Amino acid sequence: MSVNTLIHRIVRPAVRAIAPLGVTPNQITTLRLVTGVVAAGAFAVGGGVWPAIGGAIFVFSMLLDRADGELARQTGQSSPFGYRYDIASDCAANVVAMVGIGIGLHDTLGLAGPVLGAVAGAGIGALFWQLFGLRLAQPRGYEPWPGLVVDPDDALILVPVFVWAGAALPMIVAAAVITPLAALWLGLRGAQPS
Repeated sequence: MSVNTLIHRIVRPAVRAIAPLGVTPNQITTLRLVTGVVAAGAFAVGGGVWPAIGGAIFVFSMLLDRADGELARQTGQSSPFGYRYDIASDCAANVVAMVGIGIGLHDTLGLAGPVLGAVAGAGIGALFWQLFGLRLAQPRGYEPWPGLVVDPDDALILVPVFVWAGAALPMIVAAAVITPLAALWLGLRGAQPS
C-alpha cells in the first residue's frame, strides 16, 4: 500500500499534533471502525438528511483509516497485530457502509436495496480477503498527475459524494456489479499457474 497518498498528506499534520498525546494507532483504528458503523447506521435510516450525515461521518472515517497507519509509522508503533486489526476494521467499515446504503434504499427499491448492499459489501469483503488474506495481488498507488498518488481504496471517497449528489442508487448498483466481478477476476488471475 502507498503511504503518501493525497489522504495521507491531508491527515499528516493532525497526526503530528496528536502523536505527543499518547494516542495509539489501535485507538484510532477502533475509532475508524466505530465511525464506519455509525456512518452505515445513518445511511440505513434513509431519507434526505441521514444519508448526508452518514456521508460526512464516512469521510471522517476514511481520514481515520489513513491516520492510524500514519501514526504507527511516525511513532514507531507498527506491529503485525495492528496491521491486521487495521485491515479487518477497514474491511468491516466499508462492508457495513455498503449494506447500510442498501438498507437505506429499501423505500425506493424494496428488498432489492438491502440485497444490492449485501452483494456490494460481500464483493468488498472478498476483495479485502484476496488482497490481504490470500495476497493474490499487491495493492499499489497510482499517480494520475505528478505528485498526486491515489490508492484503489481511495476511490471509496466517492461513496459519500454519490450519496450527497442523490446518486446512491446507481452507485450501489454499480458496486454490486463491479466488486464481485473484480473479486472473480482477481481470484481467476490468482489461480492461474505462473
